[in-house]
Amino acid sequence: MRPDLNVVADLIPSGARVLDLGCGDGALLDELIRVRGCSGQGVEVSQDAFFACLGRGIPVVSADIDQGLPDFADGSFDVVVLSQTLQAVHRPALVIREMMRVARTGIVSFSNYGHVALRVRLLTRGRMPTSRMFPDPWFETPAIRPCTLRDFDEFLAGQGVRPAGRVLLNSRGARADGLRSRAPNLLAAGAAYVIRADAED
Repeated sequence: MRPDLNVVADLIPSGARVLDLGCGDGALLDELIRVRGCSGQGVEVSQDAFFACLGRGIPVVSADIDQGLPDFADGSFDVVVLSQTLQAVHRPALVIREMMRVARTGIVSFSNYGHVALRVRLLTRGRMPTSRMFPDPWFETPAIRPCTLRDFDEFLAGQGVRPAGRVLLNSRGARADGLRSRAPNLLAAGAAYVIRADAED
């Protein structure tokens, strides 16, 4: 399982009802269901990933989250996950609203385009940078909504959603050391946010 998915898994209580949006091959849900006693449901638009989930025995539906989550009732899950998928959707505001509708808690992880290494490469080379967390060239990347940590903080405030916690990620996608917390928008390669609607306690 990817290091960032281990970070996300650690943020989810044992036994929780989990909805994983853009669940990929189902690796996270497989861990949560088999090892951590959760019940889970995946949503995936890629047919290859959809069939990979089925191969693992993971409950999954094929759907485009940019169209909302009409098949899921209000409050039907404890936690909804959007891991490394936010920057690939066309309607992030709708996706976040729907997350907060179907679950009390959301977890959103993404790569930070404000990371110092990317800034330096763009400045010195004059080209869109690639890295371990950004391996694809600009013309093949699924990330159509690049953002920084600061961008995401402002976006959440505009959506009436508050961060209830955040884990910073290093360039491998694992939990970053404490030094990065001094200037996270500059030094963290990514983050996993725990979010809740403002109206929640």
